[in-house]
Amino acid sequence: MKKIYILAIAAFAFTLNMNAQFTDDAESYDLGDMGSQNLDVWGVWSGSPNPAEDIDIVNDFALSGSQSLYVDDSGAMDVMMLTQNLDAGQWTLQFQAYIPAGRGAYFNIQGETENEGAGGGGGGVFNSSNLYFNQGATNAGVFLDEFTGETEEYPEDAWFPVTIVFDLDASTPTWHISINGNTVNDDPQEFAADAILGGIDFFSIDANNELYIDDVIFAEGSLGADDFNAAVFSVYPNPVVNTLNIQTADAVQNVTVYDVLGKVVMNVNPGVVSPSLDMSSLNAGVYLVNVTINGTSKSVKVIK
Repeated sequence: MKKIYILAIAAFAFTLNMNAQFTDDAESYDLGDMGSQNLDVWGVWSGSPNPAEDIDIVNDFALSGSQSLYVDDSGAMDVMMLTQNLDAGQWTLQFQAYIPAGRGAYFNIQGETENEGAGGGGGGVFNSSNLYFNQGATNAGVFLDEFTGETEEYPEDAWFPVTIVFDLDASTPTWHISINGNTVNDDPQEFAADAILGGIDFFSIDANNELYIDDVIFAEGSLGADDFNAAVFSVYPNPVVNTLNIQTADAVQNVTVYDVLGKVVMNVNPGVVSPSLDMSSLNAGVYLVNVTINGTSKSVKVIK
């Protein structure tokens, strides 16, 4: 009895960790305002989704598929990418960015956010300084960490990766960032306000702002570029009815599906790019889908 109890706790803890992870290539959304299409990940500063603040889904530019996420130049858009108010572990966020020539963008790292996982908003807790692309429209092709003054070049009119590694187990949690594969701050910076990773705030800072985002992945662990390149994938639709589509750039070696108790309910070896998974035989519920690509595995929560 004691053994079963411990295993149940372990499975529950595993599920919580996996729930914090996500991937997003924008392909499963309707074009236009994000609204309530994915409140687990995409919220707004005010805490209540609305057209002025929401991130947009567009088909102007895309790295994979035909759609991407867009932060405009209105000065009103204030988007929160939510990370579930994490307080332990090492985590890595990577997103692909596209900024047209001469245009710019802005974001910052947030501490504890309100209404986590429900389209939540900010609480005025900044765990980083202002992070700019082309600050004031006078530094085209240059990323700037305003606090340290450190800079790194990025390509205009081209997709490039932004990677942030967070260490929440440090005595004071830290983060460090790389732009297009080049580290900006060699020494990890400490969180500025609290010990919580609440999310990323993308703000339409001025009339020059124009940022497209694609192929987002947030995963537990301190991962490098090779890890992401091997295992970037997205799944749709989610919730799924019968068929789950797994969109990838490389062939998928294995897909293992777990129920909430950690039991394997499906295991297949597709060996093809972007396979589909027949989940029609599974009961309604929450599942963890573990995908292995080139020997690297990542998991995502799927609701049926």
